[in-house]
Amino acid sequence: MVKEKPNSTRIYDKDGYRRRAACICVRSEEEAEVLLVTSSRRPELWIVPGGGVEPEEESSLTATREVLEEAGVLGELGRCLGIFENTEHKHRTEVFVMVVTQELEEWEDSKTIGRKRQWFTIEEALTQLARHKPTQRHYLQQMRFSKNNASSTENCIHVVSNAADDELEGESVQPTSSTARTANRTEETDGTDQDQQEVPAEESA
Repeated sequence: MVKEKPNSTRIYDKDGYRRRAACICVRSEEEAEVLLVTSSRRPELWIVPGGGVEPEEESSLTATREVLEEAGVLGELGRCLGIFENTEHKHRTEVFVMVVTQELEEWEDSKTIGRKRQWFTIEEALTQLARHKPTQRHYLQQMRFSKNNASSTENCIHVVSNAADDELEGESVQPTSSTARTANRTEETDGTDQDQQEVPAEESA
């Protein structure tokens, strides 16, 4: 069963990219284990929890809301890993790190669509994501890099690309054996990237 939000509104930035947010949920500040959730369309496969930014919502709030809905966890939101841009599917996902402090026995998606969660080591998670969401592997790679790098990554846009991979939950996924490629570039932000266009989800392709 696919997760549906009939009243959701897709938000786009000034460049026409859909705005999304996600959270790498870690078990402790050691960041040795991460929490993944099952895909709503393919429950045998694992993904990083995340979703679309709602109107008048900050990306950090989106990230914490999505992990509560999809993974049933609460925690302390930490550093931003940057914005991950998928040029094929025209969306930009702002990714944060969260140290989990509470795991609920039941949560929204566990009750409505039977979504599951599981802790993985970083290497295990990379292997799982390679099967279904190879572009999301870059979230984990950037988390490992930034943990030991003092420079800020908040204004960094990471361009991730995989023509056969669709990172948007609930949309068709084509099987792929290719590896996502990445290139990093730093872009100054002056607040204009928060400009929004509101388009009802049902009217979007």
